[in-house]
Amino acid sequence: MPESYPIAEDELLQCLQRFHSEYFPLHQQRFQDLVAQGQRPKTLFIGCSDSRLVPYLLTGTGPGELFMVRNVGAFVPPYDGSHGHHGTAAAIEFAVLSLEVSRIIVCGHSHCGAIKALYGEVPTEAQNLHRWLDLGRGAALPVQPCPEALRRTEQRAVVLQLERLMDYPMVRQRVTDGRISLHGWHYVIEEGEVHVFDVQERGFVAASRAQCSGTGPYPPYVEHDGQVLLD
Repeated sequence: MPESYPIAEDELLQCLQRFHSEYFPLHQQRFQDLVAQGQRPKTLFIGCSDSRLVPYLLTGTGPGELFMVRNVGAFVPPYDGSHGHHGTAAAIEFAVLSLEVSRIIVCGHSHCGAIKALYGEVPTEAQNLHRWLDLGRGAALPVQPCPEALRRTEQRAVVLQLERLMDYPMVRQRVTDGRISLHGWHYVIEEGEVHVFDVQERGFVAASRAQCSGTGPYPPYVEHDGQVLLD
């Protein structure tokens, strides 16, 4: 007789079952409305894939309210008019042209692995990751990595992506017309505080004392030490 082994609990299956039996009944009408009427999110949220970043918690939103794009580092690829396969660029175009969002948030965070990787070695097998990190290298500082340098690089990377967004013709036109506002956020995980890029102060300000959640367009970002993010 074959030896029997205990069956391990399938945690993912249990989560799916709880969603169907507990969460969905409470919000069934909302989901049905989203199907019947279609999605109409006002916000495109471009965030890092880090598991510690939870957009719905930060923004207090629910189903149908955020159109989300998540990738390593919350990077935005350049708009070069090419026709290659690029999910993030396609999502930006879809959100702006088809969904007609009125806000775009770029959200980085503390202790970001992608930013740390800008200063270190990338496994040779990770060829796609190595090329992807090129999108953040413009934010790196000519110093040895330390907590302060990494924090500044994380914030500089957010602004770099905002600058790159402005190179998308459909984004630039709508920002200029006042139909889209841009927001740069840096989430400090251990403090539970989001720092927003304030155009007037030309730096990041804790949301708890900020006057706005950040708006664009963004001129070259000059830090307190006089360094310019973009040439």
